[in-house]
Amino acid sequence: MTPNLIRQAAVVLSNLLTFSSPADAKLSEFFRNNRELGTKERAFVAESVYGVLRRLRFLSTVTANEEDDPDDARKLILAYLLRVQGMSIRELEPMLNEQQKEWAHMIKAKSTENLPLAVQADVRDWLWDKLVAQYGEKEALTIGRSMHEQATLDLRVNTIKGNRDDVLAKFIAENTSGETNITKTPYSPIGIRMPNRMNIGRHVLFTEGKIEVQDEGSQLLSYLVAPKRGMMVADFCAGAGGKSLAIGALMRNTGRLYAFDVSEKRLHNLGQRLKRSGLSNMHAQVISSETDPKLKRLNGKFDRVLVDAPCSGLGTLRRNPDLKWRQMPEDVAELNVKQTNILTRAAKLTKTGGRLIYATCSLLKDENEAIAEQFLAAHPDFKLLNAAELLAQQHIELDTGSYLKLLPHLHNTDGFFAAVFEKTQAVHEADIDKADVEVSVVTAQTEVAASEPAVMAEAEEVKPKAAKPKTAKAKVAKPKADKPTVEKTKVEKPKVEKPKAVKPKVEKPKAAKIK
Repeated sequence: MTPNLIRQAAVVLSNLLTFSSPADAKLSEFFRNNRELGTKERAFVAESVYGVLRRLRFLSTVTANEEDDPDDARKLILAYLLRVQGMSIRELEPMLNEQQKEWAHMIKAKSTENLPLAVQADVRDWLWDKLVAQYGEKEALTIGRSMHEQATLDLRVNTIKGNRDDVLAKFIAENTSGETNITKTPYSPIGIRMPNRMNIGRHVLFTEGKIEVQDEGSQLLSYLVAPKRGMMVADFCAGAGGKSLAIGALMRNTGRLYAFDVSEKRLHNLGQRLKRSGLSNMHAQVISSETDPKLKRLNGKFDRVLVDAPCSGLGTLRRNPDLKWRQMPEDVAELNVKQTNILTRAAKLTKTGGRLIYATCSLLKDENEAIAEQFLAAHPDFKLLNAAELLAQQHIELDTGSYLKLLPHLHNTDGFFAAVFEKTQAVHEADIDKADVEVSVVTAQTEVAASEPAVMAEAEEVKPKAAKPKTAKAKVAKPKADKPTVEKTKVEKPKVEKPKAVKPKVEKPKAAKIK
């Protein structure tokens, strides 16, 4: 550690505190522009910056002279080293100027007794209120504190090319750090948990396609889909395709697996992973939206349809701590509309006797149980299946009730939710269209209801620009009888005139106090 390294960490943090775009993207850009930094220097900058974002509200409290004092990135880095990392002023003094030494003594002496619970949990007030209402104060605080920790590195073994025991043995044999806790994941039968973050991208097991980086919760979702050989399966919001690859492996390279997404760039990244995987049953398809007319020909054709819906990502705060400062109540309300629309459209793709799986990486009932219950109420032709029973059928002992609900402090995974619906009877097209109209009316009412609190929220505090959530995904080609190959079809997206919402703009200071 050097004075210059502390300064560079503060520069990066200052840029991130605008919350105008994802932290990982800005950090990657900084490292591209500062290639002279070595591995240890990069690690210090990344860990310090992410450490501050995880504990931002607490650190803002111990660095502020007055209640509304704006956050100073230099003070926050110093506070992180002193109050979170536990370094002493004596250790840091050689690297500090006179002003920084003065700050250090002030930070070290600041009392943290009787801090509000939202500050202890390090979340915004609106999120704290949601968590308390859903989980109660005690568990809400435990959940908040569990997000202060760095996530483990979970790997999924690609069973098309290898098996877990062989991969695990190779990692243990290569281990030179003295670590003995490279282990099998407790729930996923194909997962390996590494104790420390490491650059896995150049490892031979990765380049040969034998492993992929994937959280254990995400691995379990592929088992909840429970695909069988020869089935026709759709991953309706495929993104970069981590779950698609896991599902394809469970299908043992048989049947047809469609990976749909609205982003051609994301599906291009999936194409690179697909080459390593050895799978030949996957077809990546770009669609314009969940209402792409090209999907109509596939209505009622799929045995399994996975909707890993765009969501707030609040279950991934160990990996993406900036989300708890970027997401706002109005963002969740907008996502609820998208989640409802995507799930409704995906239901049409499901055949009678087939299953529809809805999943998010959110902690909030608004994005999870509420969406599932609303869907069941609007679709009497679907019934809810018990998630614990489905996993038990595959020898996975994990009982969280009818829904799959994973929490970091209980399962050491990201926060995940999943519901499995089975289509019990066919519905006439006219009935489906009628249901869509009813959902559209509910959606419109939700949007109107969400507009007032959104305006009020902006009037009360400066709103960081929220991450644009992903929408539904991918383009469709007719199934072919010959050997399956990956089809990448560019689709010219229809231009849609979007009505401009009247919304007051608030000039955000570079580093506003978190509340």
